[in-house]
Amino acid sequence: MATKLYIGGLPYSTTQEELQSAFAQAGTVSSATIIVDKMTGRSRGFGFVEMASDEEAQKAIEMWNGKDFGGRKLTVNEAKPLEPRAPRGNGGGYGGGRQSW
Repeated sequence: MATKLYIGGLPYSTTQEELQSAFAQAGTVSSATIIVDKMTGRSRGFGFVEMASDEEAQKAIEMWNGKDFGGRKLTVNEAKPLEPRAPRGNGGGYGGGRQSW
C-alpha cells in the first residue's frame, strides 16, 4: 500500500522532478507534487510524495527529515488526511447588511 508523505521547507525553486529524484533514493516514488499558489502559480514551499510501500516511506522519512535540501531544512512526515472544512458562508465581510430606516 502506498504511503503519502508531507514535505515541508522546500526551496521555492524546487521542481517536481527534483523532488521525485531526491526521494527515489529511498525507493519507488508513485507521485511527487509541489503545492503552488492559485493566484501567482509560485511554489508555496511544501509538497507531497507518495512512496510505493510503508517501508520505503519510513526510509524516506529517516533519510530526509531534518536534512538540508537546497539550503533549507526539510520536514518530512506521514501526511495526515485532509479534514473537512466548515462551509464558508456567502457574506463578504465589510460589516453588517443594509439598514432600512
